[in-house]
Amino acid sequence: QVQLVESGGGLVQAGGSLRLSCAASGRTFSTYAMGWFRQAPGKEREFVAAITRDVDYTYYADSVKGRFTISRLNALNTVYLQMNSLKPEDTGLYYCAHRTRAWTVIPTTRGEYDYWGQGTQVTVSS
Repeated sequence: QVQLVESGGGLVQAGGSLRLSCAASGRTFSTYAMGWFRQAPGKEREFVAAITRDVDYTYYADSVKGRFTISRLNALNTVYLQMNSLKPEDTGLYYCAHRTRAWTVIPTTRGEYDYWGQGTQVTVSS
């Protein structure tokens, strides 16, 4: 089992910044990748960013590329999402996700992750 706890969400004006954190505990030695997803009211949960364990490879959704940065500390026990130049459309519940299986293509869909946190709310006002 892996437990994930997100923090760092809040209310920010458009153009502002936030940094989300995700702390993993439990069987973290089995971590192969971690990701961030978000879900706006009435919409599907969507991929935001991912980072892998071995080669520190990162991947971003087109909508956040150049504005968000995913990083890790201590072999994926803690993962961050630095969010700059925030837009109202970035509003949503942000979830941290954990993958315990090896991958050949960096995972970007919900079904490719095995554990999820409870989410942290990000609200961007215009």
